[in-house]
Amino acid sequence: MTDANRATGLNQRTWSRGGLHLRDVTFDAPFDHFDGGAALPGAASASSAAPASIEVFARIIATETDSTKPHLVFLQGGPGVEAPRPITPVGRSTWLARALEDFQVVMLDQRGTGRSSPIGSVSGRITGLDGVGDDPTDIAEALSRYRADAIVEDAEVLRQGLGIDTWSLLGQSFGGFTALRYVSAHSESLNEVYFTGGLPAIGTDPATVYATTWEGMKDKSEQYYRAFPGDRDKLARLVDLAETGGGIALPGGARATTERIRLLGHFLGASDGPEKLHYLLDLDPASAAFRHDLAAALPFSGRNPLYAVVHESCWADGGVTNWAARRAMPADVSADPTLLAGEHAGPESLTEDPELAPFAEVGQLVAARDWPRLYDADALRAADVRGAAAVYFEDAYVPPEYSLATADLLEGVKSWVTNEYEHNGLRADGYRVLDRLIGLARE
Repeated sequence: MTDANRATGLNQRTWSRGGLHLRDVTFDAPFDHFDGGAALPGAASASSAAPASIEVFARIIATETDSTKPHLVFLQGGPGVEAPRPITPVGRSTWLARALEDFQVVMLDQRGTGRSSPIGSVSGRITGLDGVGDDPTDIAEALSRYRADAIVEDAEVLRQGLGIDTWSLLGQSFGGFTALRYVSAHSESLNEVYFTGGLPAIGTDPATVYATTWEGMKDKSEQYYRAFPGDRDKLARLVDLAETGGGIALPGGARATTERIRLLGHFLGASDGPEKLHYLLDLDPASAAFRHDLAAALPFSGRNPLYAVVHESCWADGGVTNWAARRAMPADVSADPTLLAGEHAGPESLTEDPELAPFAEVGQLVAARDWPRLYDADALRAADVRGAAAVYFEDAYVPPEYSLATADLLEGVKSWVTNEYEHNGLRADGYRVLDRLIGLARE
């Protein structure tokens, strides 16, 4: 490995494995790209409650040592999850294999994840926010700088540091939300943009979106029980067990109460999920295997705390979220815990897991924040960027009707509406999905 290019503000190390040439890049980005914005009541100013900068990491993957191919930035789903790590040799059916035919791929660890100043909790204290202190109001104020708008500005620092005039984007799920913000704020930096299950609603109360996803999850729950008729009774017994014992005890001191058990419905948003859920419910609830597997299956955990704490804020194109998914829960779902949830975050995930408990008060403050707008509809209409979007007709997390309305604002982006895939289409059949999008964009 070699150090290089410190004069540009980037620290770079190159290495090779399995036919891939990789360049690891770290750089400093401003912690606050927006000069403070509107602070939470009682919060210290940004200058006194946060560091001036944070370290951000990206890995550039190519098939040639000094490739002249253009760059494609992969924006990961989440929020709060780092970019994938390449496995060599690259599988021929993966999106990465297709991307490397045309591009060098930039895997960006979004701030607060992976090697980009990761946020977590260790021994009951929040880590990764040096200089912020322990006051929940100041921590919540700092976490307001971890949305798509800040991630885009970090990427712009990297692009300029690398001396790249323009590059392209591939956004999966929340990564698509981030890509849309990129088009809205910096379309002049982009050649092409691809969305997979990631065109969000614009200017819409998140509770309205979640009301739609609840209806979708009701349908997916009933479809699941028709495929696995005995599993409704199994899940009802789990709920009874949770209700009588104050929650099912999990390894590490966590508990799973009724609403956390309901979150097992997130399996139903992926093509291979129903079988995974069935095999979990097939285990004896009293066994250690079941307790460990249940803990691993719950979507909000201490591994990626930002996923739970700022999850709803990614939908907030202005306004206050105030636990929008819980506010939007239909009465029939509330009355029947066998009707499962998807990515419907609630405050219990922050109180029933010891690793997330330090974020409980912070999460309430984040939910009460009045967020600025993320997208400018006029800028989206004016953007001269070509691309394509995979809109999944039965997407459990990003309703297609909102995606298509947003796609109408993007003159250069063509939509592919399909029921061949669930939300995980890019993971399930990545080569074909990305190849179809590239073909659409370049017709």
